[in-house]
Amino acid sequence: MRRTASIILTLALCLPLRLMAQPLLDPFTEEVQDTAGEFAFVRLQYDNYYDDGFGYGTWRTDFPSSDTNFLRGVSRLSNVRVMKDPIVLRLDDDRIFNYPFIYALEMGRNGGPLFSEKEKTNMREYLLRGGFLLIDDFWGTRQWNNFYRAFSDVFPDREIIELDPGHEIFRSYYDIDGPQMIPVIGNPENYPEQDVDRASNHAIVDDSGRVMVLINWNSDMGDGWEHTYDPRYPTRFANLAYQLGINYLIYSLTH
Repeated sequence: MRRTASIILTLALCLPLRLMAQPLLDPFTEEVQDTAGEFAFVRLQYDNYYDDGFGYGTWRTDFPSSDTNFLRGVSRLSNVRVMKDPIVLRLDDDRIFNYPFIYALEMGRNGGPLFSEKEKTNMREYLLRGGFLLIDDFWGTRQWNNFYRAFSDVFPDREIIELDPGHEIFRSYYDIDGPQMIPVIGNPENYPEQDVDRASNHAIVDDSGRVMVLINWNSDMGDGWEHTYDPRYPTRFANLAYQLGINYLIYSLTH
């Protein structure tokens, strides 16, 4: 019965399926969206290991344009009903348990994230209950080491694995040939940002093999969403950013 329900849900979410050749939406068109949709985009607020001196933190990068544009893209490109406005929550806020999908980014800058014991405990419980954490937009080995330091004691008994390009997460909605390097604005040639010249996806999985934490390394989907309408940002990369993001969302809703 569970398998049948999953198949039915997947089919419902995947109709209609539209390929993107142009920017997703006219930015001046008012979109009709649910005020009580089934999907809410939750952005993770966190403290950095080192204070940047401005009091903002790296968690705010691309906010709120990337979040709202992604919601509009999900509404336009799938049958998933979305909440219009993004939500910002910390891991020590128990309201995170109301939402199955959390987005975080820039977790390698400023020394990486600094989690309290309450945040670590809530994160473990949230993920093991079935939650999904998508981590985006950090580059190179130095930022990876900062990220790894912060996460190594959240699940000390679980390995961070690299996902094979044939993993089902790349086929859950759009058929994509594995991880894609999405550039920041101002880099139309898509040159490597730091010392690693390819994108890769890594994951922490539960006992059944479900991806709980998806780590999008050396790729910046958030810039693709944020700059959808900017003529300086190549449309092909914006399209890839939405396709990847929607694949990850559909996977999270069906697993």
